[in-house]
Amino acid sequence: MPELPEVETARRVLEEHALGRRIIDVDDSDTYECRPHRPGDIRAALVGRRLTTAHRRGKSMWCETSGAGRSRTPGPLLGLHLGMSGKVVVIDPDGQEIDGGDYWDRGRQPGDLRFTRFALTFSDGGRLVLLDPRRLGRVRLDPDIDGLGPDAAEITWDEFRALMGRGSAPVKARLLDQSALAGVGNLLADQALWQARVDPRRPVEGLTRPMVRRLHDAVRASIQAAVAGGGVHTLAVVPYRKAGARCPRCGAAMQRGTVGGRTTWWCSREQR
Repeated sequence: MPELPEVETARRVLEEHALGRRIIDVDDSDTYECRPHRPGDIRAALVGRRLTTAHRRGKSMWCETSGAGRSRTPGPLLGLHLGMSGKVVVIDPDGQEIDGGDYWDRGRQPGDLRFTRFALTFSDGGRLVLLDPRRLGRVRLDPDIDGLGPDAAEITWDEFRALMGRGSAPVKARLLDQSALAGVGNLLADQALWQARVDPRRPVEGLTRPMVRRLHDAVRASIQAAVAGGGVHTLAVVPYRKAGARCPRCGAAMQRGTVGGRTTWWCSREQR
């Protein structure tokens, strides 16, 4: 599932290539991806407007829109959620394609738009499309983001220390709680806990201050590494999340279990 780094790459594609272009048509005919809106609702709300700013908190992404025509009254927010396999593609009038979002094992060949679930057409002939093979993404006007916790890429030390200072939940479960910390998914959590040498099963109330400090630093560093590398699949511990693998740092056996309802891997020696 796309985690914060994949969504950030998609946001950057929107910011660099889709803003300021006037929308002349919208394909919102996929009633599942665009629920609860009816076909034509999003089109009616967006035609004549421009995307003006691209935002992200955790795994949620949305764009502000301009007034229609000469109106200075801003339009609705356009929420784009990538689901488990989504990516955005901006197609320029000359056919050049720029995409960002989920990593697909087999990649995507230019011109392959089979999984288009939503699209904007710009007045210059370009397009913005949301590709989603599993059809688990979401397009929504004025999405609700109030229930999300602080963004994992921006959370301060004081906020993180407060988050990890109370309760009996396993630390990995707390990292995955989007209402507490927005953006950390399964692979990113395993990487940060491995990097910080923290047992994912340890209750948050049992974390020492040095552990919390290391984990805060590791979350931030893991996000930066994943964005730079092209996604969470590029993180150091990910290839070793399998039976028979050994920790790439100390050589001890990697251990598997379920924490917070998710398959979890950790170093049997250093994360105890």
